[in-house]
Amino acid sequence: MQLTEPIHATGWRASLALGFERRAGRTLLAERRHEGPLVVQKALYPEGDAVCHAIVVHPPGGIAGGDELELALSAGEGAHALLTTPGAGKWYRSAGSWARQRLVFELAPGARLEWLPQETIVFDGARAELGTTVRLAADVRYIGWEILCLGRTGSGERFERGECLLRTAIERDGRPLWFERGRIDGGAALLASPAGFAGQPVCGTLIATAPQLDPSLVGVCRTIDPGQGQGSVTLMPEVLVARYLGASSEAAKHYFASLWTLLRPALFGCDAVPPRIWQT
Repeated sequence: MQLTEPIHATGWRASLALGFERRAGRTLLAERRHEGPLVVQKALYPEGDAVCHAIVVHPPGGIAGGDELELALSAGEGAHALLTTPGAGKWYRSAGSWARQRLVFELAPGARLEWLPQETIVFDGARAELGTTVRLAADVRYIGWEILCLGRTGSGERFERGECLLRTAIERDGRPLWFERGRIDGGAALLASPAGFAGQPVCGTLIATAPQLDPSLVGVCRTIDPGQGQGSVTLMPEVLVARYLGASSEAAKHYFASLWTLLRPALFGCDAVPPRIWQT
């Protein structure tokens, strides 16, 4: 992802590189390098050796103007990793500098990855740039989501000032499968427009991809009711996309987790085992 301006020297810089490999039927966290405050503490196996769970921790707890975070992940042939976060990511109000996060996932043949973070809260006045790049080999299967909360809704805060830039690119063997870019300006008409956010502060996108997706998955997924807010599911060649729009990040997480419970067996052939950190 091309950065749009220099990062100020006063910001935190943090990078984490993870490498997963499959050896003798077990997915191992074979490589773990970090610089700055971004870490994974240990590999977890709540569902046996085949799937490695990891919790990505950012100890400062929030991202301020000038901060830059990068997570680079590689999964070797046949490896299966599930990553999540321990709590909501918080993007603080900025005095002018951008805060940036870049995710780069590289998956070898037969690999499987699930990227299931907690919600991202963009405070009023934040300047946030979030980019995700996923590069898949021919037969790789992937599920990932992003839940965005504009303002601290629990305290009645709205996203009246600031900017949020979003970019997601997914490719298979160099062929684009999904590309999406967005810009959300604080206080813009788009936030209230029926053609935009319709006055709702929480939105989310779930993407599932496999070389072949059963068309019946759409109908099954559409039976899931988000409870609060609106949900939708669309199927395209090799890509299933679900959207959420509403007032509750908890409802968004519950909706996506319910979809994941259906999609995981269909794509990966194994039951959905929620990360233990979700229960704490």
